[in-house]
Amino acid sequence: MTKKPKNSSGRGRRDLTVKVKTARGRRLSSKLWLERQLNDPYVQRARAEGYRGRAAYKIMELDDKYGFLKPGSRVVDLGCAPGGWLQVAVPRINADGSRPSKPRGRIVGIDLQEVDPIAGAEIHVLDFMADGADERVKEWLGGPADVVMSDMAAASSGHKQTDHLRIIALCEAAAELAFDVLAPGGTFVAKVLAGGAEGELQAELKRRFEKVANVKPAASRSDSSEKFVVAQGFRGAS
Repeated sequence: MTKKPKNSSGRGRRDLTVKVKTARGRRLSSKLWLERQLNDPYVQRARAEGYRGRAAYKIMELDDKYGFLKPGSRVVDLGCAPGGWLQVAVPRINADGSRPSKPRGRIVGIDLQEVDPIAGAEIHVLDFMADGADERVKEWLGGPADVVMSDMAAASSGHKQTDHLRIIALCEAAAELAFDVLAPGGTFVAKVLAGGAEGELQAELKRRFEKVANVKPAASRSDSSEKFVVAQGFRGAS
């Protein structure tokens, strides 16, 4: 009779990194993406803490550093799906009324697709680049915004420079909406990709805002070229 090997406690510790077998019909790039997701500590943390994605920790880090999500603020989240940024912002601006002693904020999420409801947030299907979108946003907020934030990214084409230009175009469009809906002193936060084409955008933001910072949160993947621009102290419509 063959004896089963004894479990040697404390020795021969297993490698806990998850490996994904390449299945028929699955491209190597898909396999590597899935493997990275399964082993990403921020993905695991988001699941454990109930957030809809690892991006929630990016806005946490940015707000912890720059303090723009204040109780009582009016906030618009552009391209809000799947809703992780909304989940973070709702309690911070007291949109859910969970802190009766603090002023109650208001947050509107906008996306081209339906997004599952989030308590304390108002979510609308809207193309923010459509005519009249700025007026609708202010109507939903009940006034001008204190914060316009965007974690939008265009669908990847696989061509680095093309993807860079697409996300810069999205960021520029988000900035244009921000110029129309922000109250003086307001904040604009958006994802960009490092790559050289964002120079004109940076110059315009520096003209329109008192302070402009560029930062890569720890929650951003180290192999990603993404960064975030945080523009504070909106000078008002020019």
